[in-house]
Amino acid sequence: MQICFFEDDFLENFHPLTLTRPVYDLRIGIFTLGEKWNRSLEVEKSPTGQNRSQLQGVFGSISENLNGDSALWINPRFMPEPDLVKTVKSLDLNSAIVCDGATIAARVDQSTHKSWLKSGISLNSLSTVDYHQESLQNIWQLFQWNGEEIQNDLDRFSPTKVKKEDHPNATFINPDRIYVEDEATIEAGAILIADEGPIFIGKGAQIMANSVIRGAAAICESSVVKMGAKIYEDTTLGPVCKVGGEISNVIFHSYTNKGHDGYAGNSIFGQWCNIGADTNTSNLKNNYGTVKFRDWKSGKEIDTGQQFIGTVMGDHSKTGINAMLNTGTLCGVCCNLFSDGYPPKYVPSFSWVSGSNVVPYHFDKAIEAMERMMKRRDVDMTPAYKEMMRVIMESNSESDQ
Repeated sequence: MQICFFEDDFLENFHPLTLTRPVYDLRIGIFTLGEKWNRSLEVEKSPTGQNRSQLQGVFGSISENLNGDSALWINPRFMPEPDLVKTVKSLDLNSAIVCDGATIAARVDQSTHKSWLKSGISLNSLSTVDYHQESLQNIWQLFQWNGEEIQNDLDRFSPTKVKKEDHPNATFINPDRIYVEDEATIEAGAILIADEGPIFIGKGAQIMANSVIRGAAAICESSVVKMGAKIYEDTTLGPVCKVGGEISNVIFHSYTNKGHDGYAGNSIFGQWCNIGADTNTSNLKNNYGTVKFRDWKSGKEIDTGQQFIGTVMGDHSKTGINAMLNTGTLCGVCCNLFSDGYPPKYVPSFSWVSGSNVVPYHFDKAIEAMERMMKRRDVDMTPAYKEMMRVIMESNSESDQ
């Protein structure tokens, strides 16, 4: 079956993370949204979708020609809960599932599939089925739902339960809820506590000595929890991350480092971020009020109604040592924050920030730093990836005019 993920009017609510990825590539729980759907529908291919022009070549594209008689279009803002998956599987040809005016999924024929790829979705010629399910609508829901999604993801595949004899010098509390994949290392003195939620340790991950992890938590493939780290509930380390210090209810996408002491809470970091030693994120206002957050599209500050929001940071952004990030900080793609004072709560992409002084980050210098960091993980920057970054930089410049 050809699955095509699509985006809708809520796209910009997930910027800056979705400046460099489609919505289906957002990580929550153990997997990305697209991976969750593919696993639930027993599709082995990597997720693909109707990608924006700047993402083409960076992410897989959808073919106009179908292998079978239909294509399944899916809105990844809706989680693949079991009842919804059953409803999607039973969809008739040229019919759709809708929720309060939003399209959840549609099964369409070859002609409609080609038309939608060119012109966008239109349900005019389709029959519809009403369905109610809560969906992701704001970026902070990613970390708010993260703990529950770790459990849901464990239900979507058959992980390996921990074998205590393989890690004799570590301590496991409630081991029936602890899952450790092949080639993972758990060193002496590490404590894994799964009383309040499950813990997943991915293939090749390393849990260093004297670190403590409380579930629900996911340490994905080839990631490292450094010595003495404290990982609190509802935290995900995506593949090839390295973290230390104190972390609570945070999502790291992949290839991101927070290798030293410092606190991060109720936050989301994209790919290829580097958080300097003793960087701290505030996630609660001193007056215990609700957090205000910058709307990426309008530029206006909005009251989120939420009490706990730390930092959302786009791909390839970095902080210097002793950096302080205020409650509700929104940082774009490829920014460099180096100061022992608070930077602005909104940092546009390709910014070089010292305190309240914000200047543009020269594109060629930024690309050089990206290439060096990626090369350290044996990842080459492709021409398509570089062009995506150029589009982001130019779009950022246009919005400032």
